[in-house]
Amino acid sequence: MQTRPPLPPFTTETAVQKVRLAEDAWNSRDPERVALVYTEDTHWRNRAEFLDGRDAARHFLQRKWARELDYRLIKELWTYAGNRIAVRFAYEWHDDSGHWFRSYGNENWAFNDAGLMTHRHASINDTPISETERRFHWPLGRRPDDHPGLSEFGF
Repeated sequence: MQTRPPLPPFTTETAVQKVRLAEDAWNSRDPERVALVYTEDTHWRNRAEFLDGRDAARHFLQRKWARELDYRLIKELWTYAGNRIAVRFAYEWHDDSGHWFRSYGNENWAFNDAGLMTHRHASINDTPISETERRFHWPLGRRPDDHPGLSEFGF
């Protein structure tokens, strides 16, 4: 059986690590890579869209990153217990006409014993911003360790 450490039950240290690994994967904008952290029968609610299965999640991510260009994400641990983690996040992106947005949200995650995510429930709100209001300025890919997080930005 494939495992994705760290495994539940989570401690503060392993929950923080799991959140950062998720952030790093999503910042890769690689649907194949990201989809591998979910179970084959994963259940998602993303905004008002409901998805069942790893293939549906992969297709969702392909659509997402075709529309949300220059995507940069920061996640932060909110709380955890047992096999569950709650995070808050913000990401910045622009559409194909150059309009920038900052999207804010919360996610609730549940994991199986192998550390794969079985459930993802995301609530997200988009806020139009000007390009000069952007705060996430690192080269596409993994956020550098010395880049401020959400709390440092006051988000």
